Amino acid sequence: MAGVDGAYDCVAKTPLGEQKGVLTVISSGDSFHGTFAGMMGSLDVAEGKVQGNKLSWKMNMTMPMPITMDCEAEVSGDSINGTMQLGAFGAAGFSGTRRV
Repeated sequence: MAGVDGAYDCVAKTPLGEQKGVLTVISSGDSFHGTFAGMMGSLDVAEGKVQGNKLSWKMNMTMPMPITMDCEAEVSGDSINGTMQLGAFGAAGFSGTRRV
């Protein structure tokens, strides 16, 4: 298992308030796939890239409106911190802890 792999309990601070979800990361070399499952359903990771302990990916949200979110994060131990670009709504920071 790579150092970034796992399921992270995350909280994103969005314009709609705090959104809780679980980010799952399954890496393969310099790429990864997974999902972000939360109150709005489950979003698939697209174009997931791994560079050391840094991750970048996109997610295509359809509800409540269609937005392609550009995301990046850094894993440090069992913690993850990052940002999600929410189109016209700006950026939302998020943080989480890996489940053990």
